[in-house]
Amino acid sequence: MQLDIPCILFAGGKSSRMGEDKALLPFGGYTTLSEYQYRRLENLFCDVYISTKDPQKFPFQAKFICDTSDIYAPTSGFVSVYRTLRVERFFVLGVDMPFVDAAIFETLFRSDMQKRDATLPLSPNGIESLCGIYHRSLEPHFEQMLQNDDHRLRSLIERVDVGLVPFATKEAFFNLNRPHEYQKAKELYDIIV
Repeated sequence: MQLDIPCILFAGGKSSRMGEDKALLPFGGYTTLSEYQYRRLENLFCDVYISTKDPQKFPFQAKFICDTSDIYAPTSGFVSVYRTLRVERFFVLGVDMPFVDAAIFETLFRSDMQKRDATLPLSPNGIESLCGIYHRSLEPHFEQMLQNDDHRLRSLIERVDVGLVPFATKEAFFNLNRPHEYQKAKELYDIIV
């Protein structure tokens, strides 16, 4: 089943904890984690885009949303998405979350309601803010946050109408920020596949 909603793969961070650009690390039989994510998401969503500061760094063909801000925070990525796509809602996924599967995407999609501002997973780790559906109603909030140099996604989520969908799994939302987490993700991938 292909979901009738665009998906934005967020890959514009500094990767400072990893020590190198995690979007460009090899993963899952692909030369980069970003291509692994992009190819699998293409099968699940009507459109897939990569939000990035530098589209030239990716060694594969894709659709990009260029974040020209000098701020390395999801806030500027969200603002770029709202300014580029004229859609009422879109799915976001951090490039460093390779185990979020089709069942999770479909559950969130079915749980989403038009009157809400966002629909996000609630895992044993907490609210997964870079994996979920965001509505256009949040555009002025993100614009204001960017203008105020306020990049705390959690504080936004606490003050708007967000539907939280509980998931029992922790592993599906595993994200790789540090070298040891990247190694663990490769081991998990080998077990799952």
